[in-house]
Amino acid sequence: MSDDRVLIDTDRDTGIARITLNNPERRNSYDPAMREQLGGYLDDIALDDDIKVVLLRGEGQVFSTGADMGNAYAWYGDAARSTADGAPAARRRPSQRRRLSVDRKTFDFYHDFLGYPKVTVAEVNGFALGGGFELALMADISVVGSSTQVGMPATRMLGPALGTLHMFFYRLGPNLARRMLLTGDTLPASDLAHLSVFTEVVDDASVEARADWWARKVARMPADGLVMAKEAFRLVEQMQAYQGEEVSSYLFHAYGTNLQFDEGEFNFVKTRAQVGTKQAFALRDEHFDIPEP
Repeated sequence: MSDDRVLIDTDRDTGIARITLNNPERRNSYDPAMREQLGGYLDDIALDDDIKVVLLRGEGQVFSTGADMGNAYAWYGDAARSTADGAPAARRRPSQRRRLSVDRKTFDFYHDFLGYPKVTVAEVNGFALGGGFELALMADISVVGSSTQVGMPATRMLGPALGTLHMFFYRLGPNLARRMLLTGDTLPASDLAHLSVFTEVVDDASVEARADWWARKVARMPADGLVMAKEAFRLVEQMQAYQGEEVSSYLFHAYGTNLQFDEGEFNFVKTRAQVGTKQAFALRDEHFDIPEP
């Protein structure tokens, strides 16, 4: 079933398919249904000989804030059970076996995007957080607005062992990866421009035109040449940087989402249940706001 929160526009004359995350009221965060739709479109395009480039973007001048944290446990399905008499039992934390199974499927999506056979271009504005940050880093070409906020703020809720760790260390470098994952800080893309983390960091107003230019430029290349290059790039990265990535990412994520919190540590899931998602985010930011000396 099609989910209109993910849109696709295929232009076989240019060889470019544009996929838009169309959930602007939630800053293009995505739930399992959206991710399944996005993955389905990518699978179809992978087999379309007329398409050379996938341009991924977000509606409303926001790329994506990643997984929708308003329903964090919903990613693992309904963990509630019934009592012997059929009455609803107290909601339980997802079991480790459920976490591992679901996280393996989740990270299969990111793993496939990282090694996608067509050229991927990311048009990134506003926010690229969590999974949105990962997609921006994984794309072959990423054009990012200078004021775009990037990072992994969910590490403040679920611990630093989140996301595709090999990719973070390879694309960001070990020092920046540690800084961002151990603090959960978000940074404007302009702070990373000198590191060449992204293809380009440009004025916000120029992102759309520049991403389109890069997509059209790549699409002039021979299709078979592009596919062979992507497979060669994938092999080199797997040999040099990503050995073990396919397992380690979902394994650490599954364990990381099962943290026990001590007194004084911020428990987002518990706080959200008590005061709601919006207030939980505000309390999270307050908890982690440490004035610089």
